[in-house]
Amino acid sequence: MSAQVNVLPRAAQRWLADRPRLTDALWVGGLTLVDMTTVLDRTPRPPAWGVALWGAQTLPLLWRRTRPRTVLLAMTALYVLFQALDPIPGKVPGPFLLMLGVYAVARHAPASASVPLTVCGLATTAVTDALTGNWQPPRPGSLEPITVTTFVFFFALAWLLGYGRRRIDADAERLSELNRRLTAEQEINARQAVLTERARIARDLHDVVAHHVSAIALQARAAEDVLTSGPPDAGEAAKGVGLIARTADTALTEMRRLLGLLSFGERDLAPEPSLDHIDLLVGVAASAGCRVSCVSEVPAGNALPAGLQVSAYRVVQEALTNVVKHAGPVGVRIAVRGDGARLTIEVENDAPAPGHRPVPGAGRGLVGMRERVAAFDGELCAGPRPDGGWCLRAALSARGPAPARGDG
Repeated sequence: MSAQVNVLPRAAQRWLADRPRLTDALWVGGLTLVDMTTVLDRTPRPPAWGVALWGAQTLPLLWRRTRPRTVLLAMTALYVLFQALDPIPGKVPGPFLLMLGVYAVARHAPASASVPLTVCGLATTAVTDALTGNWQPPRPGSLEPITVTTFVFFFALAWLLGYGRRRIDADAERLSELNRRLTAEQEINARQAVLTERARIARDLHDVVAHHVSAIALQARAAEDVLTSGPPDAGEAAKGVGLIARTADTALTEMRRLLGLLSFGERDLAPEPSLDHIDLLVGVAASAGCRVSCVSEVPAGNALPAGLQVSAYRVVQEALTNVVKHAGPVGVRIAVRGDGARLTIEVENDAPAPGHRPVPGAGRGLVGMRERVAAFDGELCAGPRPDGGWCLRAALSARGPAPARGDG
């Protein structure tokens, strides 16, 4: 029951926030009615038109958001009219109603327009009070009775409050726009990082697949030569083997043509590293000042698939790059363990030294590692350690790449 009581006001506030004109109508209507009741109980009873004119001084506030300049001019004109006609003897408007108009023009109009209008309204009210006999000389340090000093103080206060709120709204809108742009830019960068890493994965797989297909073509041609020089009845078999060789050649040609659309250069198509080359990464990190220890437990003879080894190497490479960028020269521990079904990678680093300033990054490294791990139906977990360091764990399946995934 209490939950319903708490939810209802919030829902009502959201409903009213989406309808500013209705909110203004309720607020101004209530203010006008309360203002009119303050003069209805006077003796003698004031005329109806005088009560209406008194209440009308707040009605222009209905348009304070869309026409703030007109609102202040209208409220000033109604103030002058009420003073000139004097429909309620002894009832003199104070500066408080006009403060709302000054606040509205300072909040919803630029300062170049609100300042002159505020000064004009102040001068008009002062002249009106002087002509109607309500003006009194200013008294330093006093706001009572109502004098020019009173109007100057409250007009200045209302303008400062309205202008301050205008600045706050403008800053909030600017920050909101920057946040929207940053979010859109992050989405674009993340998508670009995914595409770039997938292209790099395709390049790595090209090297692996091309090696095996080339081996098929070479073995098929060798078998074709043997069968061609053999017995006459081996001719049909030689034709079949020759077809295998030509199919392998066609596959290599089409694969290179397809990957050529990704604008790979000769350098990009160079042979890719494997788990045997992790020592090179350790040396690079050590040259940057890191204290690196590496434990590698993989099947004898590196019986893991070549594509899996390439992805594992890239994960370790990116993890060490992040350590150097974000933590600096710290202790790093690398563990690579694998069997015939799964390969696990763990990279941990100590907390950065006090005063270390990390190199800002865009988060593409983690995006790329997740793509590589996901390509082998694996999981990646990265996060801070209790001691202030960082830990990255990746598990890749050695049974083969995961099914193709869409961008959505």
